[in-house]
This record gives sequence, structure tokens and C-alpha cells, in this order.
Amino acid sequence: MTASASSPGPAADPTDWRRWVVYQRERFPLLAHGPLIGAFAFAAVSVSAAGRGERPPWSAVLVAAATALVAFFQLRVIDEHKDAAEDARWRPYRAVPRGLVTLGELRAIAVAGAVLQATLAWWLAPKLLLPLVALWGMLALMAVEFGLGQAMHGKPLLILLSHGIVVPCVDAYASMTDWYVAGGIPATLLVSFLVASYANGIVVEIGRKLRAPADEEAGVSTYTADWGTPRALATWGGAVMLSLASALLVAKQLGTLLPTALVLGAAASQVAYGAHQVWHGAPKAGRFAERGAGLWTLSLYGALGLLPWWRVS
Repeated sequence: MTASASSPGPAADPTDWRRWVVYQRERFPLLAHGPLIGAFAFAAVSVSAAGRGERPPWSAVLVAAATALVAFFQLRVIDEHKDAAEDARWRPYRAVPRGLVTLGELRAIAVAGAVLQATLAWWLAPKLLLPLVALWGMLALMAVEFGLGQAMHGKPLLILLSHGIVVPCVDAYASMTDWYVAGGIPATLLVSFLVASYANGIVVEIGRKLRAPADEEAGVSTYTADWGTPRALATWGGAVMLSLASALLVAKQLGTLLPTALVLGAAASQVAYGAHQVWHGAPKAGRFAERGAGLWTLSLYGALGLLPWWRVS
């Protein structure tokens, strides 16, 4: 990818809105991320409500989905800042180093997103502002690498496990738009759901950083480059199994074990295909792995979020 191929040319002009269309397509594709994040948030609200034998309130689903979408964009902005120096050196074709957008502009949008999150929380229930501030605190900790700084450098497993914490944190907030607003206590099955969410975040993170040897780029950290293909795929498979076991535990408590197992079994075949492509070094194998991780995510959250609807009035 080159700047001339991806940028709207003279559209580095700050008044040209088309550059934001290009930015989202390259760095935060809404057509890909939107359905996954929507399913992610919907499942959190649905599982919480199903734990009480109820269907999820649509107001909670709306707030949870919008807040989660903004939160993951804010994570993207954090990553743009943390990776700025490396991107300028090794990946000058990316949006920020080639001048398509600036870090200042991204910060402004992230702050505007925080205002939207706070407005939605206030609209649904003002008491949601406190857990929202806690979520922002987690994002702030990620921005400074939990205060560990250089201790994290060169330790992909530590980075993976620590950064993965934010996924269940967002899911926990999404679930609170249901049970916390209703004035109840969280259903015990939410613990297993949050474990599944944490493991699934790792599945997605590893899945998007698997490459065939011919597709590796100098200066670009991937799990296949850092660990080697066998270890990277073994870790990916372990995360898939943990998310599967936790999801099935949730499904068992909701009375949807069999259909959930069937859905996830079908999705697992796509994960296995992506792993097969990476193992054999097929050209563009990383795309198959990333698609497999995306399908797994959509299937897991879709099954946990939708199937309980047939068991509640």
C-alpha cells in the first residue's frame, strides 16, 4: 500500500471530509468492526437480562453498543499514539505518518466520543457515569502501558495478556446498562461470560497478527515473527478453546448448550482453516486467520446473545 494509492491526494486538506472515509476504511473499518462490536455489546446485555429470565431492553442495547464502539475507537487512537514513532520509521504508508490525519485530530474525536458516551450514560441512568469513568481509567492505564513502560517492550505475551483486560472491562460496562440500571445484582453466569470475552479478545488479537513467512514486514511485530508459527498457532488455539469452554458454560446455564455448541462448531472450522493456511505459509494467510477470528467472535456473541431469546418470555 502506498500513500498515493490510499490517500485522496491533495485531500490532506483539513477541510476535506473524504480523508476520514479513507482513515476509517484503513484503520477502523466500520463495516467489519461495527457488526462485531454490536454483537459483542448485545450479548453482554442479553446474557445479563437472560440471567433474570428477561429479554434485553433495547435502550440498554443501544447505549452499550454505542459506548463500546466509541471505546474501541478510543483504543485505536491510543494505539496510533503509542505506535507513532515505529509507524513513521517502518510503516510510512499508514494514515498518520503519511499525513492523511493528525494525532491532534484523532485526540479531538476521541474526546468528542467521550462526551457522547457520557451523554448516553446520563440519558439511560446517571449512575452509569461512575462505571464509565472507571472504564476511561482503564483506557488511560493502557495508554501508559499500566506504568510498566519499557518493561513491556519485547514481551508480546505480557502485552497480549495485559491489553486483553480491556475487552471484558468494556463488556462489564455493557452488561451494567442492564443489571446495574435495573437496580439488581449481576447474574453469576456473567463471570463465565467475561472469561469468554477475555479469551475471545485474545483470539481476535492473535488472529490479526498471524502471517505467512513471505508476508512478514521488517519492523512489524506479529506473533508468528515473535514466537514462530508453531507457538503462535498453539497459543491461538488455546485461546479459542478457553473462549469455547467458557461460552458453553454460559450456554449451559441459559439452557442453550446444544445449539450454541453447533454454532461454535461450525465457526471453529473457519478458525481451523485459517490456522491451516498460516501453518503451510499460504500467500496472504493472515487474511484467512483474521477472518476466522472475526467469524468466531460474531458466532460466539451471536449465539450467546440471541439463542436465550427463545427461552424467555
